[in-house]
Amino acid sequence: MTPPPRPVPPGAAGRRPVVVIGAGPVGLTCAIDLASRGIPVTVLDEDDTVATGSRAICWAKRTLEIWDRLGIGQRMVDKGVTWSAGRVFRGDRELYRFDLLPESGHRRPAFVNLQQYYVEEYLIDRARDFPELIDLRWNHAVTGLDQDGQGVSLTVATPEGERVVEAEWVLAADGARSPTRTRMGLPFPGQRFEERFLIADVRMSADFPAERLFWFAPTFHAGQSALLHRQPDDVFRIDFQLGPDADPELERTPERVMPRIRAIVGEETPVSLEWCSVYAFRCARLARFVHGRVVFVGDSAHVVSPFGARGGNGGIQDADNLCWKLALVLQGAAPESLIATYDEERGRAADENILNSSRTTTFMTPKTRAERHFRDGVLDLAAEAPFARLLLNAGRLSRPCSLAGLSLQTPDPSPPPDGLRPGDPCADAPVVDAAGRAGWLLDRLGGPFTLLVFADGVPDPGRLAGLAPGLAVVVVTAGAGAHGPPGVAVLHDAEGLAARRYGAAPGTAFLIRPDAHVAARFAGLEPARIADALARAGGRPDASVGRAA
Repeated sequence: MTPPPRPVPPGAAGRRPVVVIGAGPVGLTCAIDLASRGIPVTVLDEDDTVATGSRAICWAKRTLEIWDRLGIGQRMVDKGVTWSAGRVFRGDRELYRFDLLPESGHRRPAFVNLQQYYVEEYLIDRARDFPELIDLRWNHAVTGLDQDGQGVSLTVATPEGERVVEAEWVLAADGARSPTRTRMGLPFPGQRFEERFLIADVRMSADFPAERLFWFAPTFHAGQSALLHRQPDDVFRIDFQLGPDADPELERTPERVMPRIRAIVGEETPVSLEWCSVYAFRCARLARFVHGRVVFVGDSAHVVSPFGARGGNGGIQDADNLCWKLALVLQGAAPESLIATYDEERGRAADENILNSSRTTTFMTPKTRAERHFRDGVLDLAAEAPFARLLLNAGRLSRPCSLAGLSLQTPDPSPPPDGLRPGDPCADAPVVDAAGRAGWLLDRLGGPFTLLVFADGVPDPGRLAGLAPGLAVVVVTAGAGAHGPPGVAVLHDAEGLAARRYGAAPGTAFLIRPDAHVAARFAGLEPARIADALARAGGRPDASVGRAA
């Protein structure tokens, strides 16, 4: 289904196409994504260990779908604790429950809880499946950076001494304190929140469900808030609000941590403290993520609070957005200006995440009398009034950002009232192929640009031929599976979920980007409009000007 990757034109002697700084979840995802598209990558990391403590733990459905495309999603799900439901309490009283994925027919759950050290371990294992394309360099600390219009020169401290590494492009995935960002003197404006929180990983045998449990003013932690998540290996992640004046060094000592844990689980439950940390956080972002041939991804580009699981998931979606564009540029199939749309698209996502994160923090830790009255009034009403639950904010959980209205998407002149529109992430659904094998629609999307066609049966091959060079074609039918013409995958939508989730009547077609976002929607197979939309989505809007009728 997926054509072989195009070879990368050779650069200057000894110059690597891409160097990734940082081997955390985002940097490793970038390396695997690029390698899956045939791009050689060197990854530099200043040490040789995975993360300590759980750190990022909540991985959203969209992130799991991205990792599915990269061949690692199933391992994450197999190890992780899956959940879709959550409960919110005030003291001992349950205010309401929610379910983030109440409908069946999805391959992946709303969330999987998995400690960051497992995520990094599994990504490293997957990266080793590309020995000819991914070069992992441990204990390689970047100490200097210079660039011109053609590439980047990195000075690197290695176990064998200092050396210079040349790259066409550098992806800075070196975290919230990004030495690359500091080295380049880039401002990182934002808002710092003074509230401090304690994170504790505790190992215990307890009957807490695989749900997100959040307490306002719990009886075991009066006047503050608390959050609990189950993780693999009988490890639980508990977050305690401490207040702005808490002493970080004192609060992370076992003598202070364990009484807080005991207040939840009781004195009889065997408990061991695995790891803990005290943190304050800020919401901040670079004004631009692309600086010449250096591109910032993940926490090096933007940071948010941990409430809502927007940090790690946002970083993985950065990688998903950037890597197909960078691959096309390196392969000579798109202009370098395509990289600027990473700034445009992921800048919108960063702003959305920062807005939600800031609102969550204001609700959880009101500072003014008006904020406190509003928060307390919402809590008073939430148990009985559904409208108040919409205002209650214990962390708006991560959702993929829509790219609607941005430059790569073709506007839809007649969008349906329900269904997907240009800019939306693709929905999954169960399908059956022509051989009768059950599978998932998203397994057929991502990789090359794809035309997704909904039809009563297999369209006339003559209508499918010549739509656009290099365009993969997937036909979804309501009827039984059938073999299509060469290069066309025909899938049976046995339950009708695909058509319903896309809002697609027979004849509707969608142009799908390599990151499985909708680039355009068509009422029928219109070759000229499809070619124009494909040129626009690939960063060449002038390539087909005048061809549309």
